[in-house]
Amino acid sequence: MAEKNELHLPDLIQQVVGAIEELKGTYGSFQPHESLRKSQSDASSVLKELTDRLENNFPYFHPHYAAQMLKAPHPVAVAAYLATMMLNPNNHSIDASPATTEMERDVLKQMAAMFEYPEEFLGHLTWSGTTANLEALWIARELEPTKRIAHSADAHYTHSRMSEVLGTTNVSIPTEADGRMSLDALEKELQTGSIGTVVATLGTTGLGAVDPLADIIALARQYGARVHVDTAYGGFFTLIAANHLSPETARHFTALKDADSIVVDPHKHGLQPYGSGAVFFKDLSIGKFYKHDSPYTYFISDDLHFGEIQLECSRAGASAAAIWATLKLFPLTEAGLGSVLIPTRNAAASWHEHLLSSEVLMPYQKPELDIITYLPRATSMSQLDHVSHEILIQAGQGPKADQIHLATYVVQEDQLKQRGINLTHDTKDARILRSVLMKPEHEALVPTLHSKVEALATRLLS
Repeated sequence: MAEKNELHLPDLIQQVVGAIEELKGTYGSFQPHESLRKSQSDASSVLKELTDRLENNFPYFHPHYAAQMLKAPHPVAVAAYLATMMLNPNNHSIDASPATTEMERDVLKQMAAMFEYPEEFLGHLTWSGTTANLEALWIARELEPTKRIAHSADAHYTHSRMSEVLGTTNVSIPTEADGRMSLDALEKELQTGSIGTVVATLGTTGLGAVDPLADIIALARQYGARVHVDTAYGGFFTLIAANHLSPETARHFTALKDADSIVVDPHKHGLQPYGSGAVFFKDLSIGKFYKHDSPYTYFISDDLHFGEIQLECSRAGASAAAIWATLKLFPLTEAGLGSVLIPTRNAAASWHEHLLSSEVLMPYQKPELDIITYLPRATSMSQLDHVSHEILIQAGQGPKADQIHLATYVVQEDQLKQRGINLTHDTKDARILRSVLMKPEHEALVPTLHSKVEALATRLLS
């Protein structure tokens, strides 16, 4: 048992499972149908095999894992999800989820307030940022069916892929040396009059770059275009932007309130399990595009059902409950959930300083959030690619407790030159290193991570 007041997941699970079993009992006892009955030993055997097979994973929960955007959800989110899953409400309709529908409304209001969105908005949770962005692009198509959708070259690939799904035309806008969308290139496209919606990304998944949203909105308004913001990764950094991000980056987070639509993923920095996304629209009239008939679904309440304003049908009420419970512990303030983000931002800034003084490593660009990209000081593109890959592989070898897990990022020669890095051009592209420092524990571990990567680079470059 955990010490008094110490957060301990098994205790939390025991508490919520007991409470839900007691709740179930108030409706009268019944025996599960014989077709569902299996022995405890058979079930234990299956679950033992499951946990054995789960060993074939990387330690996503551990700060030694600094590769992709993966981390464990908070124990309270896990316990809340499990408790609600035992009842299995469906947040498609109030009839199927009266309690968790109210929870979803609550967390949406909190997130909208975080972005300083109007009190009256249209929005809902989704199973992912992909679905949330699909809906935002679908609305963009419905509003401007003959116009194109513009996004930066470093935007998530979901935008070009969903444009294919929707049958729309998208245009990729080049980026500057800081990874942000080029305003000059954007204006040239806007001047054609063919752009209906501009997608700005606040926290690109590759570099963690923040598109110049405030300036994009000003340009879009000048040329009559809408602005959708994909801040699936970076959205919660709004909480710490004023005091912990650069003034220029903070200026663009402040502009979120002026966007036509916003997407954010609680399963990234919101401490949630997969899948958990959210989409917000400022214009209430777009609800007309969701209108549909369902003669068997909405019958208990005349209030708006979430199924009436979304493309998805069945959705886990457990997701809403998990976010609701988490935000009770970590309110959407700098001192609340922001306190979990400050050390992740500090970790990236700290590693950047280490890289600046290294003789064998160098930063690719200065991090804006908590993603950092860097590279060995190679002399050619081919050497850069080889050494980066070997660091990736060798860092993850040896005893588990000594492994660190990194990622790579593919760059072109011109992207390197943009950043003042000139190498012999003997291959068309090369891999560099990328680390996502999204766990607060990364802040204390940066010296260890840097030292190991630096030692590998020293050996491989020699």
